[in-house]
Amino acid sequence: MDQTPIIKPTTWRTAVRHLWRRIVPPVSQEQRGKVQVQLRNSSHPDFDFFLLVLLSSVIATFGLLMNSPATIIGAMLVAPLMSPIIGLGLSSIRGDDRLLKDAAAALLRGAALAVLIATILTLGNRLLPFLPLTADSLPSEVMARTRPTPMDLGVALAGGLAAAFALAMPHISAALPGVAIATALLPPLATVGIGLAYQRWDVAGGAFLLFVTNGVAISASAMVVFFALGFMPRSVEKVGRLYGLPRSLVVLSLVTMLLLAPLTYISVQFVREANATRYLADRNEQIKEITAQEVAEFRQAEVTEWQISDDANVLILEITVRTASLLGYADMLSMRDAIGSRLQADGLLADDQEFQLLLNQFQAQRLDPQVPPTATNTPPPTYTPTPGPSPTVTASATPPATPTDLPSATPLPTETATPLPTATGTPTVYPGYAAAVRFPGMQLRQSPGGPAIASLRAGESLVVLYGQEIADGLVWVEVQDEDGRVGWVPQVYVLTPTPTLTPIMLTATP
Repeated sequence: MDQTPIIKPTTWRTAVRHLWRRIVPPVSQEQRGKVQVQLRNSSHPDFDFFLLVLLSSVIATFGLLMNSPATIIGAMLVAPLMSPIIGLGLSSIRGDDRLLKDAAAALLRGAALAVLIATILTLGNRLLPFLPLTADSLPSEVMARTRPTPMDLGVALAGGLAAAFALAMPHISAALPGVAIATALLPPLATVGIGLAYQRWDVAGGAFLLFVTNGVAISASAMVVFFALGFMPRSVEKVGRLYGLPRSLVVLSLVTMLLLAPLTYISVQFVREANATRYLADRNEQIKEITAQEVAEFRQAEVTEWQISDDANVLILEITVRTASLLGYADMLSMRDAIGSRLQADGLLADDQEFQLLLNQFQAQRLDPQVPPTATNTPPPTYTPTPGPSPTVTASATPPATPTDLPSATPLPTETATPLPTATGTPTVYPGYAAAVRFPGMQLRQSPGGPAIASLRAGESLVVLYGQEIADGLVWVEVQDEDGRVGWVPQVYVLTPTPTLTPIMLTATP
């Protein structure tokens, strides 16, 4: 009789199960009970849970508005949202209705409270702007949580595995704070509130997608860990099976995989925008360099401001130029043609794209305190002296000649008036005062009748310089105001001390 032992055939599932038990030993029944009690207590929506959510929301919102990574990390450590998410995974694998209800209620209410607190704090900052923020200038820590990527999904999956394994193994529970930092749950919710307060729906939507991604991935990975560690369902009929696995585990895994679609699309869009932004930045730098070189050829002009925009098939370049002498219309046309030719030659301007140049210019004069200004070739001012009393000649009476043989009387010498010396006007620097003739005051201009560069106050001290010109029927003088600016003003609006000429009486000398 054949005594060969009968070996029962094994399926591949049984082989995999035995291999897994050799690598990861199952958790004892006592430890599984402790984990369930701990998650049930930490996932219950009680006062302690909502207090921690409130405090962590305040910390996270302030940290995001201040752009402080250290403060945001502190909010991650305080936030209690990790427990209800892992509780959802355990309740799904075990079929625990009570734990599922408590964990879902805690997660939904805690998330709503976090968004509400962030919105209120952000609106308060807008009313009392302790931090000068606008909808278009949100901090980088806020914007970093508005574009989730597949890498964020990978981080959440790894974080969920680590968190569930650390809960099941008490000797490695010290890793839980690091898991909470890696899988940020509360900062995305605070970002949602900030986006709602500033009416940035793209910010709020992107941050909410990041929170959903983290929550689903952590819950799914926690289910995998609990199933692998021997947390079996209470009733197989209640949990259900698909392909030999708990139905909830299969469904949640499929949902996690579906999240890859929007995350991948957002990542592709982000990469395209980044490449387009980088290309525009490089192109604009080349345009600025070419423009600066071509503008410098025109009377050593210097570009001070730039604005580049693409309107349909037209490249519009608006520049502000500082020149020593104003450029004319012909100069502007030559400048436009020169810049356009350079741009087209370097491939920065398409063949079917037009180029338009908008030129703003202002005239400036460079002054050196060590080098005094030189007199301009302008006619010197003519001063009209006030006439004093003219010298009068008193005629002496001559006695009539008598027919005598006496010698004739010698006529008295005639008194001639010596003319007074003519006052010659020499242009010198002398003080003056501005007289306001209209609101808000007189304008200090770059040139006679040119653009205004400053407004002068009534009674402001001026120093009248050497220049004097006639333009538009007015005599313009060159002055320097109290702030050291040099410009031109009408002479009639400058009050100066009136020079008085002392009359000199010359006596006739015989």
